[in-house]
Amino acid sequence: MAAMEEEERALLDEESLPKDHGDPARKPLPALCDPQRLAHRLLVLALMCFLGFGSYFCYDNPAALQAQVQRDMKINTAEFMALYAWYSWPNVFLCFFGGFLIDRIFGIRWGTIIFSCFVCVGQVIFAMGAICNAFWLMEFGRFVFGIGGESLAVAQNTYAVSWFKGKELNLVFGLQLSMARIGSTVNMNMMGWVYWKVQDLFSSTGHTTLGIALLIGGTTCIFSLVCAFILAYLDKRAEKILCKEQGKTGEVIKITDVKDFSLSLWLIFLICVCYYVAVFPFIGLGKVFFIEKFKFSSQAASLINSIVYVISAPMSPIFGILVDKVGRNITWVICAVVGTLTSHLMLAFTFWNPWIAMCLLGVAYSLLACALWPMVAFVVPEHQLGTAYGFMQSIQNLGLAIIAIAAGVILDSRGYFFLEIFFSSCLCLALIAVVALYFVNLFREGELNWSAKRREKLQKLAMAEKEI
Repeated sequence: MAAMEEEERALLDEESLPKDHGDPARKPLPALCDPQRLAHRLLVLALMCFLGFGSYFCYDNPAALQAQVQRDMKINTAEFMALYAWYSWPNVFLCFFGGFLIDRIFGIRWGTIIFSCFVCVGQVIFAMGAICNAFWLMEFGRFVFGIGGESLAVAQNTYAVSWFKGKELNLVFGLQLSMARIGSTVNMNMMGWVYWKVQDLFSSTGHTTLGIALLIGGTTCIFSLVCAFILAYLDKRAEKILCKEQGKTGEVIKITDVKDFSLSLWLIFLICVCYYVAVFPFIGLGKVFFIEKFKFSSQAASLINSIVYVISAPMSPIFGILVDKVGRNITWVICAVVGTLTSHLMLAFTFWNPWIAMCLLGVAYSLLACALWPMVAFVVPEHQLGTAYGFMQSIQNLGLAIIAIAAGVILDSRGYFFLEIFFSSCLCLALIAVVALYFVNLFREGELNWSAKRREKLQKLAMAEKEI
């Protein structure tokens, strides 16, 4: 009997192991190699976070080196801001097709690798344009970089959903956003130092120094590409071991759905555009602003210009939890827009220590992202979410491309004071739109400004009705 019980136990243990677990002896995998174990999932999470590090690091290379780019390439501010516009132009359209390419054409693994390659190639072209003293080549490099940048973020989110679907997902998204902000922060504070070190070591001057510095910055993109290859291998291996499908974005894009968009959704789009055009172009031009108006050193200007990202890294997950617990999304958005408007007015009309205004901007920026983007899910049916978010990102990129060029023209012709007035006007328009959204939601008895408890209660009632 004892022998039979031992044999039966051995058979049960063997059946409990995954079929493709490895050698004939079917020994359990070490924790770091087992896709079901926490250690392995943490390794995958680290790779996911670093997947976008290079893209975010290099996105703001121009902002970190604004004075050097303008001096070495002999361009004005409008031409300088075109570097940001060229990044945004391809994403006016790719926001609709990035998810489709991942789901239907490339697959998540090859899609991530291909988009990472676009980021790497774009950065190399950008740097070679500086070395060759060809500004048009730098613009083309930013265009190629843009093709990969936003779509890589879609792939990153798809991996997150595939590996961490459920209660962990919000935390994972928060960690990915934090890593993106860390990449931007490191860029702001390192690239100036890299430029001067290149100049000292190679005794080079002008555009050659700039190009070499940008190539060095591009090594972060190569690092992210290596992460993409490792992540693809681990995902394919997990697919075999766990018998799971490849991750998909879940986005269903139907342009014809646009005709069904509500007034509330269009107001959300307007808030998104008017808000972000007053943040990202400002950061792109901020370093020289702090040097000229507040007489900061180059290093101090880089530090204060990056404080928005420094604050956003830890605060985004915290505000995400807060908004989830409290609800009242419109109220939070109003607070964020008012806070950002106050920050710009302080920078325009006072000589107060700009750290106050920039810290306020960082807090407001973090809060808006957590409160605004989830509202789309409350005003459109689930089958239209892919189209709605794609359209929102498309309009945002169109606005950023146009306003980036406009900001450069205003700065060249009228100076920083009028530029701050322009950004404040955009935020006033955003404030009008969010107040209008509040009343539209109120009159239509929408759920955008409900408390979290009320939403949860009504969701339970809806589920109970479905069961009946």
